[in-house]
Amino acid sequence: QVQLVESGGGLVQAGGSLSLSCAASGSIFSINVMGWYRQALGKQRELVVTITNGGSTNYADSVKGRFTISRDNAKNTVYLQMNSLKPEDTGVYYCYCNENRRGYLYAYWGQGTQVTVSS
Repeated sequence: QVQLVESGGGLVQAGGSLSLSCAASGSIFSINVMGWYRQALGKQRELVVTITNGGSTNYADSVKGRFTISRDNAKNTVYLQMNSLKPEDTGVYYCYCNENRRGYLYAYWGQGTQVTVSS
């Protein structure tokens, strides 16, 4: 089992910045993808951005140019720098990772951290 512990988040005014981090621990074999999803109140969880262990990224169109993901493979940690935040960025941000163990893909989620952007 892999545990994901998120930190960061909070309340910020529109146009401001926040940063999130997420560290994986536990019985780690080889984490492939790490990233962030978010869920606004009353809406479905959606992709924010992911990054592979090789550094390839996949950003949601809504955050391109404003958010930056980075990763420290040695520490099994992923970071999200969020700039020019908008009220529509408000939601619970969930850390995500997956790993392939003997041909099976296992996915793990953090407990989530609240990000609130006031207008």
